[in-house]
Amino acid sequence: MGRTYDHHIYDLVELGVENFKSMKSFSYDRKLAPQIGSKPFFAFVGEGFESVEELKHLKEVLLDLFRGEVVSNLNIAGLDRVYVCTALFSNRVFFTHCALRLKKSGTVVPRMELVEVGPSMDLLVRRHRLPDESLRKETMKKAPELTQKKVKNVSRDAIQGKVGRIYIPDQQVGEKALPNKAKGVKRERREAKMKVEAKRQKQDSTIPSDP
Repeated sequence: MGRTYDHHIYDLVELGVENFKSMKSFSYDRKLAPQIGSKPFFAFVGEGFESVEELKHLKEVLLDLFRGEVVSNLNIAGLDRVYVCTALFSNRVFFTHCALRLKKSGTVVPRMELVEVGPSMDLLVRRHRLPDESLRKETMKKAPELTQKKVKNVSRDAIQGKVGRIYIPDQQVGEKALPNKAKGVKRERREAKMKVEAKRQKQDSTIPSDP
């Protein structure tokens, strides 16, 4: 197995396979069979994956080999399988495929049980070639648009279009009289004043004069 970069071989690792068992050799509840399109967990067991150069390299290659679509969120109900890699020796890894069985735990996070569904095998690390240091540095460079400072309230949509968010302060519209409303108010006040004046004159005309 290996990886490429810019049409060049980046690294290589040669593996031998021993003690192979197919999926048909495992008996389990078929309801636990992983669904097509589900994203698997990867579990690396053993200090060798952090201290042995060959196993560290194998870990990187395996993760890239099984890497699917990168997503930002996962639904726990869609996590139904895990690949378990156990470092037995400095050059031998037990690789197996397990289904996840979710059980109640009394908390929000369910308890998980592993059910081996296969395939499984022993991977023997034989020859491997690490990438050249200059090539490794080249692959670690980030595109200029990815290194730009984050602009407040500006994001990108699915097609890399710029989306901005604008915050407008409270305009307090309810406290301001509208132009067309002001004319109506003046007319109503004028009519009310005229009615009061007419009523007053009528009262004055009905009051008898002194003899």
